Amino acid sequence: MNGVTTSQATRPVAAGRRSEASPATPLQRSIEHARNSLLTLQRPDGHWVGELRGDTILESEFVLLMAFLGREDEPRLKKAARYLLNQQLPDGGWANYPGGPADLSVSVKAYFALKLTGHHPDAAYMRKAREVILRAGGAIGCNTFTKFYLALLGEFPYENCASVPPELMLLPAWFYVNLYAMSSWTRTIVVPLSIFSAHKPVRHLPREKGIAELFVEAPETPRWPTRPTRRLFSWTNFFLGVDWLYKKVEPYLGPVHRHALDKAAKWMRERFLDSDGLGAIFPPMIYTVVALRCLGVRDSDPEMLWALKQLDDLMIEDNDTLRLQPCVSPVWDTAMVLNALAIAGVPASEASITSGVNWLIQREVRRRGDWSLMSPDLEAGGWVFEYRNGFYPDVDDTSMVLVALARNRQSEVPQSRLPIERGLRWMLGMQNRDGGWAAFDRDIDREVLTKVPFADHNAMLDPSCPDITARVLEALGLFGYSPEHPQVKKAIACLRKTQESSGAWFGRWGVNYIYGTWQVLTGLESIGFDMADSMVQRAVAWLEQMQQSNGAWGESCRSYDDPTLAGQGEPTASQTAWALLALISAGRADSTPVRKGIEWLLSTQGPDGAWQEDCFTGTGFPKVFYLKYELYPHYFPMMALARFAKASSEAVRPNYHAEI
Repeated sequence: MNGVTTSQATRPVAAGRRSEASPATPLQRSIEHARNSLLTLQRPDGHWVGELRGDTILESEFVLLMAFLGREDEPRLKKAARYLLNQQLPDGGWANYPGGPADLSVSVKAYFALKLTGHHPDAAYMRKAREVILRAGGAIGCNTFTKFYLALLGEFPYENCASVPPELMLLPAWFYVNLYAMSSWTRTIVVPLSIFSAHKPVRHLPREKGIAELFVEAPETPRWPTRPTRRLFSWTNFFLGVDWLYKKVEPYLGPVHRHALDKAAKWMRERFLDSDGLGAIFPPMIYTVVALRCLGVRDSDPEMLWALKQLDDLMIEDNDTLRLQPCVSPVWDTAMVLNALAIAGVPASEASITSGVNWLIQREVRRRGDWSLMSPDLEAGGWVFEYRNGFYPDVDDTSMVLVALARNRQSEVPQSRLPIERGLRWMLGMQNRDGGWAAFDRDIDREVLTKVPFADHNAMLDPSCPDITARVLEALGLFGYSPEHPQVKKAIACLRKTQESSGAWFGRWGVNYIYGTWQVLTGLESIGFDMADSMVQRAVAWLEQMQQSNGAWGESCRSYDDPTLAGQGEPTASQTAWALLALISAGRADSTPVRKGIEWLLSTQGPDGAWQEDCFTGTGFPKVFYLKYELYPHYFPMMALARFAKASSEAVRPNYHAEI
């Protein structure tokens, strides 16, 4: 297998020169090449960050926003349109992940953006796009958030959009339906959108720039904002009735309405502090600009310029195209790289490691954010995904930072000890009542809220999920927690309950069952769980069954829509690495499936030390929005190779001779 045998599979040397007595094996050379390549990507201040790519709604929505501001003729929007054209499917539509089918809302926004930037509707590619959209039922079938963009530009009536009442701001936290019963990302979308929805701003476009040709029936025809169910009483129909009633009484709410709008504006502006945009993610940033315009903020005002700059900072401009990131991932990437380098044998004393660790420590969040409403006695601590997002630390990043700090022996360093202790307390304090952990909040699981008319982004809630729960266990295990700890016991029970009949686990934040299963087996191993348990062995059997004939693993985003496709898809380096890490955690390092997977990684490594990966293997909102992390096919394969090297020859220790 490419020269890799059990006796040769030593742990890799770190950056520096190799011992003369230990000639490099192909496995060592691969790890060293990956490691050295990663080290060259470190920023001067110590952190790592790769591009985070989403689908074309980012470029389309930016063009639509600029059109609302009367700026659709800016040259950079032409470059965004060229990027859109490059992403068009052969059938004429646009997908929300590579290899996926045309998505109606994604396609409508792309078509509209192209028209706004001067593309003629009679062009062959525009005709093909139009045919795809009309075959799918036309623009009337778009999701709620797309319809708001169409209303903003006069192509769809607000009367047929879902209401997003600012009066939500007035509902107390004890009320079953309230702002804080929604996920944090929905919260940051809903508040500026409620201002938008209340003011109903419109820029009327010249007819030739509109998209009337995408409607199979007049958009003004009265209709429900979402389709009612056939049953007379359902929560969907109930909330549609509330929506209808609200629209009738909204004009008469007077002082109550104004008070609610004032509270929404205040809430939004408070969360501008210590943040790179509201929520530090693209959708709230877009709605912030519209909300500020509704509030009378001039384009030249510093507040508006700040809001627009946050969008500018997400842009990546090439020679002839422009694309936007949905957010940035420096804390996540830095923690992952430090974790991988530690596994690859780079000592914690190395300058690259200490600078990365110091960068992470400095980004501990000490502000009390939205999470504190449900946990008022919990001390602030933890980390965010982005550079600055002070109101929204998350459990996933906090646990991964703690893993990286543990692997780099930071509990022994005075400046790291307090942040680690605070992070552990905060993370433990965020456990849900079912024993699992979610991303940003506790117990955001009121399923009825998924039936409100504006909830079709499939991200209204933030319930416990196996992948985050298991990552917390991974962190806890590295700090000495055992399966007998009461909170760990509850978490293990939660994982046992959420295992699929196949033996896999669902992956909320990565695609999909391969991701979830990797996280769970890694977390269970870290905590000292009995890996001979039937729960683990069922997962191992599933992973081995899903291995492809070439030794790799792959899974398409389509498995979220069709779970029968779990574990199936184009092979990728990151998903192969996840499967290998899971199997190694389960004690299968010397098995044939693991060796075949290692062989595949060794044979597909690129000359730059990384692996090529075109598929999206990250998840934003399942079924709706997916992500491609630039560094995933770099640090995950290196991590898998290094763990294999350690697990398959435990008697061999790394040679490390630093350059002098």
